Amino acid sequence: MAAGQTYVPIATTTLGSAAASYTFSSIPSTYTDLVLITNYGLSADADSTLYVNGVNTGTSYSETYLRGDGLTASSGRRSNQPRWILGLASVTVPTTLSTTEIHQFQNYSNTTTYKTVLSRINNGGVQVAARVGLYSSTSAISSITVGGISANLLAGSTFTIYGISAA
Repeated sequence: MAAGQTYVPIATTTLGSAAASYTFSSIPSTYTDLVLITNYGLSADADSTLYVNGVNTGTSYSETYLRGDGLTASSGRRSNQPRWILGLASVTVPTTLSTTEIHQFQNYSNTTTYKTVLSRINNGGVQVAARVGLYSSTSAISSITVGGISANLLAGSTFTIYGISAA
């Protein structure tokens, strides 16, 4: 019996000081999928954002999301966006290192299909969300950027990216 898929650490970082964003660049195209795991806080009550290949203008991104806070559930869709918005809207975003996200990029190096990302977000127990995002480009993903919209990522924020190789 063949072994299953394997997570291979590509890179990890912990911010030594606050920063507007963090970018993983020069991502090798030797894996089938990528997994990005983040744990961060923002310097102000603001949304966070995620984009690939330095593209954060135009209309290349869309997403569908479900979210809830234990009392209320909601869903929505954003189309033709300049980047994915990860904030949980209408919720006070904790300004501590308490937002954890797992983003799974499917077929990121394939150059014949648009790219899909599945995301799970836990905002410090305040609210949780699940998202599916689409990047409308056939370009292989070679960089991923996480940042705040009108807020900085806090010092101590951690970001780890894994490649998934099929065995």
